Amino acid sequence: MAAAEVAETSASESVKHAARGDMSGAEAEAGDCSLKGTASVSDAQPESQPQPPVSTSEDNHQKLGSTPDRASVQMAECNGGDYVGINEVTLPRLDRTNKVSLIPLIFLIFYEVSGGPFGVEDSVGAAGPFLALLGFVVFPLIWSVPEALITAEMSTMFPENAGYVVWVSTALGPYWGFQQGWMKWLSGVIDNALYPILFLDYLKSGIPAVASGIPRVAAVLVLTVVLTYMNYRGMTIVGWVAILLGVFSILPFIVMGFISIPKIQPSRWLVVDLHDVDWSLYLNTLFWNLNYWDSVSTLAGEVHNPKKNLPKALLYALIMVVLGYIFPLLAGTGAIPLQRDSWTDGYFSDIAKILGGVWLRWWIQAAAAMSNMGLFMAEMSCDSFQLLGMAERGMLPAFLAKRSRHGTPLIGILFSASGVLLLSWLSFQEIIAAENFLYCFGMILEFIAFIRIRIKYPAASRPYKVPLGTAGSILMCIPPTALICVVLALSSLKTFLVSMVAVIIGLVLQPCLKRVEKKKLLKFSTSSDLPDFDGVANNNTQPAESSAL
Repeated sequence: MAAAEVAETSASESVKHAARGDMSGAEAEAGDCSLKGTASVSDAQPESQPQPPVSTSEDNHQKLGSTPDRASVQMAECNGGDYVGINEVTLPRLDRTNKVSLIPLIFLIFYEVSGGPFGVEDSVGAAGPFLALLGFVVFPLIWSVPEALITAEMSTMFPENAGYVVWVSTALGPYWGFQQGWMKWLSGVIDNALYPILFLDYLKSGIPAVASGIPRVAAVLVLTVVLTYMNYRGMTIVGWVAILLGVFSILPFIVMGFISIPKIQPSRWLVVDLHDVDWSLYLNTLFWNLNYWDSVSTLAGEVHNPKKNLPKALLYALIMVVLGYIFPLLAGTGAIPLQRDSWTDGYFSDIAKILGGVWLRWWIQAAAAMSNMGLFMAEMSCDSFQLLGMAERGMLPAFLAKRSRHGTPLIGILFSASGVLLLSWLSFQEIIAAENFLYCFGMILEFIAFIRIRIKYPAASRPYKVPLGTAGSILMCIPPTALICVVLALSSLKTFLVSMVAVIIGLVLQPCLKRVEKKKLLKFSTSSDLPDFDGVANNNTQPAESSAL
């Protein structure tokens, strides 16, 4: 990106810091726009470099009060220039080889959203072939495209690993930023509880013992412990590893598609019975398989040239995800007679055996295993680093910001793993219903933040901008908001009650933590090198924008 421009403010201009509430003002930032406060393992500073100071909230107030004038930093395109305030020291630059480039970023988003067509089978069981296929064509236009567009604009505007927590904090204040972080973290933990279950559901056709009972519980426990340990060691799904896993997960379905061609009967795709549709399961399955596009925002600080690469990666990943769902469904529903009761999670491995034999079934089961392992590790990494990022912004106790000797957020990993184990007793359908319910609340806050920032800061620097005005942006958010209302309305009483309890806990938890901080029962601290984005949002100078996703 181009070197950031620095606009001097007058001595009387007040320092804005809405994104951090009562936290410290903007500090110096490296020219590649990476943020050390929320950096991942690869971003750890060399031992020879001094660590940036960490200040308490009280210290930050004193520092702000004694500072006569500060710099307002415009976030323009960064391609290696320094991004610093006046009279501030440049932090050590990261080696740009540590940054995520375009192709690895595409596959990383693919894993954050999809990981392959594992789990789409319930859409056929709930609504039949026609509605399942139609859903995976129409639903991305209503939901995935708006979410991806908003993520592209906000992530390039706020290139910080805290992602959506910063968006909501900037627009609505730190209280609602905390609620966003709480609900998204909880929905991520619920989502992660699903992957060991999916792994075993694909394995049970070959190893029936793991279908139920004590062997299944033991298998979930072992999988969770092993994958958590791998995550602790820093083995997350990034870069070229994501590419290898993605290719391995997709390739058997391409083979199955070619094998199915002589057996396909197009009339089977048109089977529909509107009087026999489980709308709740149908919509929840579509929603679960096509959301989480905003997860990449937590990696915005790790992307090389995010203005160019983030929007492109979101576009290509969107195409790959949708095609990765539609073609296996076309092969499975068109090549074998319909038995809707059989279309549950794990059924693609049975279809592979029918079409290609045992070898293809084992290949798809192995692909499912690798995919779910990658999804689990990627999700846990996002969840645990989100806790670390919130702690570094003073929203959570400082012990959550501590890293292990491998550079990973040990306490955050343990919190996330505990949640996975506590929720693993739920069924596939119950997990996605509870996850979607909480995720819907988080997305409503994101839509509000997106519109509010558009209205409040119309001239702010936006390296990428959705090619719509304010009215068009509002109209774009209406269909997914309506869909959210439908998903919430169709939720079961059990899902509603459990989710509302979780929401209420978040509403109460933030004031409690503030009181704990005030009483000094736990240490809260804010990393001094985190930027103040409200100063950026108020900047009236705007560079040339990209508006093509």
